Amino acid sequence: MLFAHDTECALVTAAALVNTAGRNEGLPDVTTLAAFVAAQGFTGRHDRTEAELRAVRELRPQLRRVWYADEDETVAVVNGLLRETKALPQLIRHDDEPYHLHAVPRDAPLARRMAVEAAMALADVVRSGELTRLRRCAHPECDNVLVDLSRNRSRRFCDAGCGNRAAVSAYRARKAASEKG
Repeated sequence: MLFAHDTECALVTAAALVNTAGRNEGLPDVTTLAAFVAAQGFTGRHDRTEAELRAVRELRPQLRRVWYADEDETVAVVNGLLRETKALPQLIRHDDEPYHLHAVPRDAPLARRMAVEAAMALADVVRSGELTRLRRCAHPECDNVLVDLSRNRSRRFCDAGCGNRAAVSAYRARKAASEKG
């Protein structure tokens, strides 16, 4: 494990949240947000309102900046999020999980908790000198982001099937070249 479990979860969740703002709106309504929250394992307050949905959507561009930023800009984004949310890190244990860091109360608004969890995880990435683990999908037609948690730093494609599409394209190109030759 490269980072603490809660850090890895927060990084993967941040990437998944960023990727909901792709060509097609990935969070079109409150119901979809509820499914996203459940799939990502968020606990605590979840209002299921249009205002909450808007607040979560507004967080995505801030987080996306990190995948395109250098270290100094990433630090500015992280510090900004921590300042705006008035984060106060504390060790917490809940839901049969071991102690881990929370920096806002569980009853804080969802978007605020998402921002703080992402910022705390990104702070760990910066402190570890591992910003190269935050990547953009290598498929030319995809603008998704990913977190490379592989041991050998080899992950190139997002979870939207881009790796398979790239492999099929390469296979077809090889097949076409062999048929001509």
